[in-house]
Amino acid sequence: MTGSPLANPGATRALLEAYGLATKHSLGQNFLVNNHVIERIMDLAELGEKDRVLEVGPGIGTLTLALLAEAGHVVSIEMDRELEPVLSAHAAAHPNFSFIMGDALRVTPGQIAEAAGDEPDVLVANLPYNVAATVILRYLQEVPSLRRLVVMVQAEVADRICADPGNRTYGAYTAKLALLARVTGRFEVGPGNFMPPPHVDSAVVRLDRLSQKGTGANWDISAVSAVIDAAFAQRRKTIRNSMSASGFSRDALDAAFAETGIQPTCRAETLAPTDFVRLSDALSQAVSQ
Repeated sequence: MTGSPLANPGATRALLEAYGLATKHSLGQNFLVNNHVIERIMDLAELGEKDRVLEVGPGIGTLTLALLAEAGHVVSIEMDRELEPVLSAHAAAHPNFSFIMGDALRVTPGQIAEAAGDEPDVLVANLPYNVAATVILRYLQEVPSLRRLVVMVQAEVADRICADPGNRTYGAYTAKLALLARVTGRFEVGPGNFMPPPHVDSAVVRLDRLSQKGTGANWDISAVSAVIDAAFAQRRKTIRNSMSASGFSRDALDAAFAETGIQPTCRAETLAPTDFVRLSDALSQAVSQ
C-alpha cells in the first residue's frame, strides 16, 4: 500500500518549521499525520499510471506525495500563497507534479487541463472543509472528464452526501449530487489523525460518476437543479406549495404532477433524485404547450 513520508507528526512539524509555516484556521488547515489513513484513501482511489489526478487543498503535500507514487500526473490547486515554496520543491523533485496557486472555486477547467497536460479523470483530496460540499458538486458539474472522486470531508457533509430519500439529512444538495454520482465507499477519520486536531469528525467518501442513461432521460442539470432548489426551498410545505412560492406556475405544476404521478401533497425529501428529473421534464413540456 502506498503511504506518504509526511504522514506523521514529526515529519509534518519539521517541514512546517523548515519553511517557517503555521496552520491557518481561516483556511481550514489541519494536516493529516496518520499514514494508515493515507493508505486507505489510496486503496479507495485505485489509481493507475495513466490516471491524471486533480487535488484541491494539498497543503504541504502529504497526500500529494502518495498520489505521485501511483498516478501518471497530479495537479494540485492551493489557495495559501505561503505554501508555494513547499509545492515548488515537490514539483522540482517530481516531474509528474504541477500546481496552480488560486481559489479552487475560481480556477477554470481549462486552467486545470493546461496544468495537467490533459483533462483530469480522478479527484482525490483532503478538502478544505469550508468549501468541500461546493467543490464536489461544482467539479462534478463542470469537469465531465472526472469519473471518480475520493474526498475527505467533515462527517456532517459526508452524511449529506450519503443520505437516502426520507432521511433528515437528505436535501437539495444530496439530490443534485446523486444525479451525477453514486457513493461507493466511506470510512470515518477521527480528530486525532490531524495536526492540530479539528473540532469535528471527518470521513472519506468515494463517488463514482453516473451516466445520464441511468436516470432514464436526457436531462439538463441546470433545469433539474432549479426544480430541486424550488422543491426544497420550504421543506415544511408540500412540494406544490414550495415550488409555486418559488415562482413555478400552479397550472404547470398540476399538469406535471398529473403526468408523473407524483403527489402534489408530498414533501421534497420523500422523492428520489430521478423523480426530480421526471418532474423537470414534465414541467418543460407543460410550459411549452
